Amino acid sequence: MNCEAIHCLDTETVRFAIYPDGFDGPRIMARIADDALHNLFGASNDEISLLDACEAHFDVIEAKAVERYRASPCTPITLTANDIEALMPLAEASCS
Repeated sequence: MNCEAIHCLDTETVRFAIYPDGFDGPRIMARIADDALHNLFGASNDEISLLDACEAHFDVIEAKAVERYRASPCTPITLTANDIEALMPLAEASCS
């Protein structure tokens, strides 16, 4: 897991890179809404907290972004809380 992320204040998202085919393949940019990081992972409003939440839960975030990319490679990827909530039981079980 390698989380390359920046906070984009203007869009209220964290932009991050995914590599669906490994590091030798294409680098795809995706976003997750600040609200998702607040509501699901307890991030506060500051940039560091948002980036830390993205990095701490990147396995779940990346999995959903790759799934979305594979389903529609030419569509921009912006994840919301609804996208991640469906994966949360799976993520919680893997932490046990």
